Amino acid sequence: MSDTPNKNGPDLHLRRAGPADAEALARVHIDSWCAAYRGIVPDAFLDRLDYARRAAQFRQWLAPEAAATYVAEEDGEVRGFMMLGTSRDAGVDKAVTGEIWGIYLAPNQWRKGIGSRMCGYAEELLSSQGFGVITLWVFEANAAARRFYEAMGFRADGTVSEMNADAPLKVVRYRKELKRAGRGE
Repeated sequence: MSDTPNKNGPDLHLRRAGPADAEALARVHIDSWCAAYRGIVPDAFLDRLDYARRAAQFRQWLAPEAAATYVAEEDGEVRGFMMLGTSRDAGVDKAVTGEIWGIYLAPNQWRKGIGSRMCGYAEELLSSQGFGVITLWVFEANAAARRFYEAMGFRADGTVSEMNADAPLKVVRYRKELKRAGRGE
């Protein structure tokens, strides 16, 4: 897919992110984590998140061999971003399993339909790359995100893991089978 605007909304443009987007991505990432995960992730962990350090990480992550990162812009302003690629999970068929590594929106952009459009675009991109299954991970305690992904057709597949963010936190894997174009499915 090209970096041109798509059919996902009249003013929302989804394009491949580049190194020049690092500061905006860091701002969205940290602000969304602090707003969404306060009460789930320990405050001390969230309070240590640093915009400059995260921007430097994004510059590395935006290297050509890294996961694909897409920016959602509206009126020239970054509203959110998503990262996706081949599943990172052991025990899955990586030839057919893609993963949404994350969808993050600036907190003032929540519940405006942008996340749904981004998720749909992620499905289009991953399907166009030959993936028939998409997985993603959500904090077990993040009821809002779980409801969002369930509304988008994802279902918890029974796989639970742990992430450490100053405390062990359970994460739940969600999965969605894609309908593949041209195969009558």
